[in-house]
Amino acid sequence: MIRLTINGEEQEFPDAIPLIEYVSSLGVNPKMIAIAYNGEVLRRDEWEEITLSEGDAVEVVRAVGGG
Repeated sequence: MIRLTINGEEQEFPDAIPLIEYVSSLGVNPKMIAIAYNGEVLRRDEWEEITLSEGDAVEVVRAVGGG
């Protein structure tokens, strides 16, 4: 088991997980979110290069339209 901090909450996962796989599991349009990984905002083309492992922190921010 590994522990990750997702949006400020500690969560456990059975093993390291590719970031792109985690994003897919959210069921949201990837074009409508931004991701910070260990304090750094990532470009979408970087998502496939990252594998989440023990102690990593991820913030997922969803775009919300409004007026």
